[in-house]
Amino acid sequence: MYRIFMIEDDNGILEAVKNKGEKWELKIFGVKNFRKILSEFSEVQPHLVIMDISLPAFDGYHWCTEIRKISNVPILFLSSASDRMSMVMAMNMGGDDFVVKPFDIDVLIAKIQALLRRTYDFAGTMPILEHRGAFLNMESSILTYGDTTIELTKNEHRILSLLMEHKGQIVSRERLMDALWESDCYVDDNTLTVNVGRLRKKLESYGLTEFIQTKFGVGYYIPMNNDSDNRTCADI
Repeated sequence: MYRIFMIEDDNGILEAVKNKGEKWELKIFGVKNFRKILSEFSEVQPHLVIMDISLPAFDGYHWCTEIRKISNVPILFLSSASDRMSMVMAMNMGGDDFVVKPFDIDVLIAKIQALLRRTYDFAGTMPILEHRGAFLNMESSILTYGDTTIELTKNEHRILSLLMEHKGQIVSRERLMDALWESDCYVDDNTLTVNVGRLRKKLESYGLTEFIQTKFGVGYYIPMNNDSDNRTCADI
């Protein structure tokens, strides 16, 4: 079932699209907090986004730009702004299609299906992991934090992706070394320590302090909250 993230503040429209979408095996997710759209986007991992322009806090152009920093997921604008300039701006911001309100819901579903066919006949999803406002693209060595794009080495990306996938859990040194082994001829205990140390310094240089914690003698972890346990922060 395809997941659709609908960024729309009209609950009547949202419910109507949800009900219609279910008949076509489309799972529609609405926004819970219009100030945390990127975090909810990363939780839903949608195959497609439906974006209104007039929204609480920030408009759809803003959120389209933010999503485009971390994902190539298709974005379909759905708005009562039917003037030519609004449509041109939506496309220039990274939109893939535009539907004007009021709309025929069957036409909307048809456009959604067309975008899904064009996109996923040739490529899969682009998983995104998020923590503390940092977004890691699992298919590239890119970490996005605010307006900053942080390039990671292959080993840094492997370490960070494994830790973020298991956020709140300790990942053993052995498991991390196995992950690095896939790309290196040989990885020993010291190599892992050096790689984690470099990754920490890189994250800290961009303001992501205490992002990775250490459980002495066991492994590393990313805490679920921003509080660090000083008893486990010593490096190995």
